[in-house]
Amino acid sequence: MSPWSRTRVAPDRTHHLLDGVPLYTPRFTEVLSFHEPGLAAARDDSGAFHIDARGDALSSRRFQRTFGFYEGLATVMTPEGAFHLRIDGLDLTPRRYAWCGNFQDGRCPVRDEDGRYFHLDPSGTPVYAERYAYAGDFREGFAVVQEASGLHLHIDRRGRALNARRFLDLDVFHKGFARARDARGWHHVDATGAPLYPQRFAAVEPFYNGQARVEAQEGALRIIDERGVTVRDLRAHAPEQPA
Repeated sequence: MSPWSRTRVAPDRTHHLLDGVPLYTPRFTEVLSFHEPGLAAARDDSGAFHIDARGDALSSRRFQRTFGFYEGLATVMTPEGAFHLRIDGLDLTPRRYAWCGNFQDGRCPVRDEDGRYFHLDPSGTPVYAERYAYAGDFREGFAVVQEASGLHLHIDRRGRALNARRFLDLDVFHKGFARARDARGWHHVDATGAPLYPQRFAAVEPFYNGQARVEAQEGALRIIDERGVTVRDLRAHAPEQPA
């Protein structure tokens, strides 16, 4: 295991610690966590950049903001817009965006200057022709996008709809199931978009080892299994909050 992979950001966020000891001598205005291949976003009075495990800057280039490397590419922001930086310090493409996300599962959401979202592949090429009101990260091979209607759906890595279902709100898949909200409330759905159980809740968490914490409309909290059966009651109703 590389030493940088065992580092932690110091409490004052000015440097990294390895086993509680400063990893390097320099101090910065702010640092973020290290990511493969051992680079971290950092900022000082000169601007934002990336550093290695010695605290040395990746290059002499400075940006408004820098973020971590994911799948070999990092988002940086400049007055001209956001784009992705390669590990060698060069731009992925000349294209600039209003916002860029991080690469996950070989795809990255971006927002164009006109406010529309879509996904790029690792070469910086749009994956599909559609444009959305919102697009999120890929997980387990699928991402959530919001159509102009305000409804949400899952798409695959080629931009194809996973199924015909549309929801008021939707989450990525976690161990094969996704959180979804329809007119009746929150619940869990499978890959076909079908609900796992008939109930609806004010809020639901992803399943954790076959069980999920949910909140009923009246404020009750409980644990349910993947059939929607209550495993444990945590709270009968919402308590009064202290003033």
